[in-house]
Amino acid sequence: MAETKDYLKLAVEALEDKKAEDIRIIDISELSDIADCFIIANGTNRSQVQAMADAVEESLGRAGLSCRSREGYSVARWILMDYTDIVVHLFDRESRGFYDLERIWRDGKMIDPASL
Repeated sequence: MAETKDYLKLAVEALEDKKAEDIRIIDISELSDIADCFIIANGTNRSQVQAMADAVEESLGRAGLSCRSREGYSVARWILMDYTDIVVHLFDRESRGFYDLERIWRDGKMIDPASL
């Protein structure tokens, strides 16, 4: 997971650079085969959420990790970015509260972004 940890750190730094709110990382590796970790964050408006997605894609791309698929970018209420081992979920405030992924995946292990 050392490489995954490096990618998580890059993604979190990119999100922080774009002033993302409430960045959370959930290790779901023991719960699901879909990914090892989720990164969840929100922005205050459509433009910010798109800028957050662009920053993550640029940062991870420079590190050699390409996004397998990206959904929801044009509407930017919930952007999902699939990096195989890492799935990035970027929301506007209202959608994040509505979908509440932290509650759905509460059995996962929370990782403090500051510990990366």
